[in-house]
Amino acid sequence: MHKITFYPLGNADTCRIDLANGKMLLFDYANVRDNIDKYDLRIDLEKTLRDDLIGAKKDYFDVVAFTHSHDDHVRGFSDFFYLEHAAKYQGEGRIKISELWVPAAIVMEEGPEDEARILRAEARYRLRAGKGIRVFSRPDRLKQWLDSHSINFEEREHLITDAGKEVPGFTRANDEVEFFVHSPFAEHVDEGYEDKNESSLVMHATFDIDGQETKFLIIGDSTNEALTEIVNITRFHNREHRLEWDIYDIPHHCSYLALNNERGKDKTDPVPEVKWLLELGRNKGILIASSKPIPIDDEDSQPPHRQAANCYKDAATSISGKFKVTMEHPEKSKPKPLEITIDKWGATLKLITSTGVLAAVTTQAPRAGNL
Repeated sequence: MHKITFYPLGNADTCRIDLANGKMLLFDYANVRDNIDKYDLRIDLEKTLRDDLIGAKKDYFDVVAFTHSHDDHVRGFSDFFYLEHAAKYQGEGRIKISELWVPAAIVMEEGPEDEARILRAEARYRLRAGKGIRVFSRPDRLKQWLDSHSINFEEREHLITDAGKEVPGFTRANDEVEFFVHSPFAEHVDEGYEDKNESSLVMHATFDIDGQETKFLIIGDSTNEALTEIVNITRFHNREHRLEWDIYDIPHHCSYLALNNERGKDKTDPVPEVKWLLELGRNKGILIASSKPIPIDDEDSQPPHRQAANCYKDAATSISGKFKVTMEHPEKSKPKPLEITIDKWGATLKLITSTGVLAAVTTQAPRAGNL
């Protein structure tokens, strides 16, 4: 059995995938809680992850992936992880990273600050060393950077995976999961996109247990323009099954901008391509918003937006599914990690009742998967 965990971090992202074979993958790391503030309901991410690793008798993650380098996806990572590029980040008790996954934009970013700068340094160090890293997309700018550091591109090519490819190292046969890359595209970096959301990592995970497929769409902070491009390219290549989902990682803390550039009065109407994408949700699919509680008004211009939430709620209703918000699970006053297990019955959402008893809601009955 595999497990996916989303953490209550307010408007910040961290998601963990624990595979049945013991491999652990972490997508983003944002330790945002103020431990001095006793009223801060966000989870102590460092303690939680450290305790779980101790329970698993590990001092490392097999993969740590950063979808992009905005603060709400990287905050505090340099205090938690053992980083290879500088001794100051190698103290006792730091958590090791077997393989670092980053979009090429993180390597090529100009003038990053704070944690983004440290992440760039670590990614560049590993790329120079030729191990412990996977870079997504191969823009011309990346080749030029390698050339400028007297690094032969062909000798690093095995560390680079383009959009439209599966990620090496994970197979259905050995891991019961495969990862397919949707974004970033090379032109996003070559054209100098200033918005990191446009060049963020977007992946599709397909879990396959005894022929039962469960599909997880990992979207990061993509905008509706980026999702439109992904949909159109996927359709062109007749790979619609690579966008089907049982678990939908709602982008950018339930922002309306992942649906449309217009918020709408009571509900955001998604652009046609995103509407089509939402309609690919399978029976009893689960939509997860890593965000603060959904507001009842529009006083705050920042996400989450109630209009976007109404759109996602409708999408969930149309497939008899669930719309969940990390800071509302199981209740606003006591948010807890949101766990989804995956086995031959599909994806099962663990629900915590008011008495603390766990209940389960399964997405679907078993059926043959689509290869």
